[in-house]
Amino acid sequence: MAEPVEIALPDPIPSAAAFARTWERGGSPWLIASVVALSAFMELLDASIANVALPHMAGSLSSTTDEATWILTSYLVANAIILPLSGWISNTIGRKRYFMLSLLLFTASSVLCGLAPSLSAMILFRVLQGAGGGGLQPVAQAILADTFPESQRGQAFALYGITTVLAPIVGPTLGGWITDNASWRWIFFINIPVGMLALLLVKQWIQDPESLRRAAHKSVKVDYIGIGLLAVGITALQVMLDKGQEDDWFGSHFIVALAIVVVLTLAALLIWEWFHDHPVIDVRLFKHFNFLTTNLMMFGFGVMMFSTLVMMPLYLQTLMGYTAENAGLVLSFGGLFLLLELPLVGRLLGKLQARRLVHIGWAAMAVGMWVSTHTMNTLISFGAASWIRVLQVIGLPLLFVPLTTVVYAGLPAEKNNAISALINFMRNIGMSFGTSLVTTLLARRAQFHQQALISHLTPANVYASGALHRLAAALEQAGLNAPDALLQAYARIYHALITQAVALAYIDVYHIIALTATGLLGLSFFLKSNVPRAPGAPWKG
Repeated sequence: MAEPVEIALPDPIPSAAAFARTWERGGSPWLIASVVALSAFMELLDASIANVALPHMAGSLSSTTDEATWILTSYLVANAIILPLSGWISNTIGRKRYFMLSLLLFTASSVLCGLAPSLSAMILFRVLQGAGGGGLQPVAQAILADTFPESQRGQAFALYGITTVLAPIVGPTLGGWITDNASWRWIFFINIPVGMLALLLVKQWIQDPESLRRAAHKSVKVDYIGIGLLAVGITALQVMLDKGQEDDWFGSHFIVALAIVVVLTLAALLIWEWFHDHPVIDVRLFKHFNFLTTNLMMFGFGVMMFSTLVMMPLYLQTLMGYTAENAGLVLSFGGLFLLLELPLVGRLLGKLQARRLVHIGWAAMAVGMWVSTHTMNTLISFGAASWIRVLQVIGLPLLFVPLTTVVYAGLPAEKNNAISALINFMRNIGMSFGTSLVTTLLARRAQFHQQALISHLTPANVYASGALHRLAAALEQAGLNAPDALLQAYARIYHALITQAVALAYIDVYHIIALTATGLLGLSFFLKSNVPRAPGAPWKG
């Protein structure tokens, strides 16, 4: 009589022997990390590089600037739909195969975008590009999680973090330079050599884990209802976030209808996937408090990273008269510090608990935003603006890399694809929310401060009246006649009032971000310790 065979779940932390086999089976782990980081960087760069070229695209494709914004929206929609599906697709067809297909689709659609003859063709090709790019980030992260043991995972994610944090900073500056010196079409053509090189290196060096290769050969049951609910819900959400401020949010019947669709479809998706035997999105992972908490904080990270990235150049260009190039240099100064900081964070993760670094990261973010509320004004120098930007971003690596590490704590290795898909999805959705939040809050708070300031500009206010007459007298002495001098004085005072109202709106938003970071700092104390499971220990899913 044959003895029973005990089957255990694979250990998420590979042993030294398993790590050596990974090395032999593919390339060096650090070569693998470089390849997947390069692929993710290419996708993240392209997501932001097209923004500055939008007016040039609109003119070339015979469309208005409002119509051309669908070039951005279509990419975001396709990307957001594919992100949470990427874990299921990786398990279904194999992670390496899916990664190569994503690279191929992204590179080929980049060529088509560069050759697009019309707006409708461009939107179609951007949908394809977004679909290809949606699989690159989560699959790259899952490959790193399986390739490196826990002791080196932090350093690997630090390398990957360089792509996530720097690509949105480099993208607008690079896109502006290419558009000004060549043609907007080259912002897509530059993906061709990078994509082809990454494709060849992935084919040569990347291998799927044995368990994933076995799973890819099993029969597939497709959850068509789950995919449909996801596609409708995420499409409605992205369009709502992109067009909300433009259409006055819930003052628009279109936005209200989209909001209803979002709530109904995503609620139905959550319920359906929770009870489905073969879900396309493993929503049951959210019943683990550590996973839920980490995803909430990654959503907050996405909101803050992108909102501050949008705010600083807007402030410098609209209120201080900076050129796009000079505003980009201020952002680049902060990016330089991130480059120096990320490797250090990776090394610290080998010695400290990831949650400890998260505490420091949220504290640094709160302090940086609080300092911004007290130092941002319309008279700051280029150097002061650059150092303020450093304070705003110095906490980002202390959040992204540790959160990316601690999200895997207590979960089995076979869940890595689903984990990386959901954590990347939450960050990207946070980035979309951040952009919408900033534009809405700035507009509303500027209106509030404008009304408050105008209420003081009355004939009864001796200080306002005195300032008006002194300015009019100075203009009259400069050569204007009395009526024109008075009109010019009114115009200049009103312009100064608008400038102050907008500056106060920026300070309000920085206050809100500081308070939110403080709240997330408190939440971070509930994160789980990222101590590896004992080999062979069971996991209850």
